[in-house]
Amino acid sequence: MAQRDNELMRNSKPRRSRKPRLSAFAAQLLEQWRRLALPTSEANIVVAVSGGADSTALLLALDELIKMNQLQLNLTVGHLDHALRPASSHDALWVKELAKGLGCEAVVARANLKPGPGAKKQSENLEQAARKARYEFLFKTAVKKHAGYVLTAHTLDDQAETILMRLIRGSAAEGLSGTPAIRKLKSDANVLLVRPLLAWAHHGDTEEYCRLHQIDFRLDEMNEDEGFSRVRVRKQLLPLMKSFNNRVVEALSRTASLLNEDAEALADEADRLLELALVDPNNIETKVPSLSVSVLLQSPAAVRRRALREWILRSRGDLKRLEMVHLVAVEKLLEGDRGGRVAELPDGLKVTRKRGMLELSAKKGLKMRPVTTRIRRG
Repeated sequence: MAQRDNELMRNSKPRRSRKPRLSAFAAQLLEQWRRLALPTSEANIVVAVSGGADSTALLLALDELIKMNQLQLNLTVGHLDHALRPASSHDALWVKELAKGLGCEAVVARANLKPGPGAKKQSENLEQAARKARYEFLFKTAVKKHAGYVLTAHTLDDQAETILMRLIRGSAAEGLSGTPAIRKLKSDANVLLVRPLLAWAHHGDTEEYCRLHQIDFRLDEMNEDEGFSRVRVRKQLLPLMKSFNNRVVEALSRTASLLNEDAEALADEADRLLELALVDPNNIETKVPSLSVSVLLQSPAAVRRRALREWILRSRGDLKRLEMVHLVAVEKLLEGDRGGRVAELPDGLKVTRKRGMLELSAKKGLKMRPVTTRIRRG
């Protein structure tokens, strides 16, 4: 009888409730967060949320990590309404309500990017304009909120699309290195752009995580518009490549990582070559310095091309529309002894060989920057 009473007493004791476990998606985000050495407490973070599955999943996972005391962060949701679709204003309202439900402040703004006649032909320019407006908005929001980090929800799939688009355009190793997980949002500011899903999450993972939280994320019909090159890559090229290798997305990501390691090593050599080749360094406050042809010819072609690329980058401030064909054209100016030859670059820039020097000039009205210190690569 006593033994039975003891068993009844043991069974009547209240059972300890199990501690909630992190979801697999949030756990992977936390692992990557630590790998990127991002702050775990007392940091202001701006999260770019469009309302799509990727950005919604990123916000939900950060919220899960905060509520599970894995991170102590102050989140601000940033959303730019590009006003390109009839439903875009509804997306903005949806994001505001989502942020409110999670206890986050939302900063929402509206851009004016509506295309005029012949919009289909302008699709790529429109895509670039939207991207520029979005990052400008996110930067201003970060400054306003004293945030040192802006998060976007680019995934492995986005990385694969970017690499393929650059491959089609004929990019060098730097371009084929893909999108970096962390870079400065602006070269002259201390706000970092971070893509914490880039190295591990697929689009399907973000959709599944949203469904787990019973969140009906927003759908952007422009993601189905094959007038955009990226959409054609996503809907036509990648499925074809997957018929050869079902894990081609991961394979492209690995290749990009290896190329990035090679590119960084060559970039260091190129920087040293550039410093040696610069002519008249004491006068660089007033003009772009020339490069010595004889010094450039002392190094291998792979290093020379990177030095030339860096020279143009530092002078122009960006490398928009600059492709490998342009660098090859500049490099051909090094052949032989004849001067007076010219290589045309995008947006009115040109490189001329004169008296054993390469000179970079621009059409009237285009400002050039003095070549001073190295611009850190993003």
